[in-house]
Amino acid sequence: MNHSGVPEPNIDYAPKQYMCRRAAAPLVLDGRVDKPFWAEADWTDDFVDIEGDLRPMPMKRTRVKMLWDDDYFYFAAELMEDQIWATLTERESVIFYDNDFEIFIDPDGDTHQYYEFEINALNTVWDLMLVKPYRDGGPPVNGWDINGLQSAVHIDGELNKPGAANRKWSIEVAMPWTSLRECAPEGRRPAKGEFWRVNFSRVEWRAEVEDGEYRKVLNPDTGKSYPEDNWVWSPMGIINMHYPELWGYVVFTDGDGPESFQLSPDERIKWELRKLYYRERNYFASHGEFTKDEKLLKGEDPWSITPVIETTSRLFQISTPSSDGRTTFYIREDGKLWKE
Repeated sequence: MNHSGVPEPNIDYAPKQYMCRRAAAPLVLDGRVDKPFWAEADWTDDFVDIEGDLRPMPMKRTRVKMLWDDDYFYFAAELMEDQIWATLTERESVIFYDNDFEIFIDPDGDTHQYYEFEINALNTVWDLMLVKPYRDGGPPVNGWDINGLQSAVHIDGELNKPGAANRKWSIEVAMPWTSLRECAPEGRRPAKGEFWRVNFSRVEWRAEVEDGEYRKVLNPDTGKSYPEDNWVWSPMGIINMHYPELWGYVVFTDGDGPESFQLSPDERIKWELRKLYYRERNYFASHGEFTKDEKLLKGEDPWSITPVIETTSRLFQISTPSSDGRTTFYIREDGKLWKE
């Protein structure tokens, strides 16, 4: 088993939160987000750089709305943009080679078995399931599809037309619970008051106009395009979306549900276990073995947990009680986190 290091994100644990209300009617998708269907849904905070406060705020605003009903999880995204372009037309293409919008969903928050969805301004989509994050060996399952998926794009301007009066492009997506429940707790859609872990990413490439068309700007030193910007809802503290433990909390409510969400002490406990997982993996990458030395892993940081660390030559398991002491949380070397 290859135990490579796992970079520890440079961020305090404060994932964004969103109260997702019930939709009042079915959605007829046309990509527009300024219609009555969305009136009751709040906008998320504006997107920030993927590294959070380490980087400046994005120059172009991105924000999202969410709703749900018995059949679908609904998303609307608004991407302010003066250069609206897309080239990829084939489903399951690597959509982020174009400017794109991406949705990530981990229903049970264990960081394994989660979904990724990407869409460009041509309404070309790529949907896949990840058995585990890439850091834990993947693999992505490209053949997995969100059966019954609906999506639409509206362009406020003109696609692939430099010089057009472009303002933004917007997206609507409806994902059926019949597909999403595959990786969900108890194989069902969420109930009122429950949360799923969700994040969004906008990939933005530097582009210029050449021969009347948009082209990615090439770095003269490398002959390749400059790295893309990644703008996200809940910052990651690392240039990598595949850290599901840092995605936001989307809480499903209805008319009489709670209007705010308090992070439970258990979520903090899980984050401290996660930090020990990073450090145990990094220790192995440096020393060729795992360590049972709690002080070595904890360093100078403040901690609330007193973990039990078990190791073999290739495996580890770290456990600690839940906040009420009734159950125990566990994390292992491939990043899976669960409770018993």
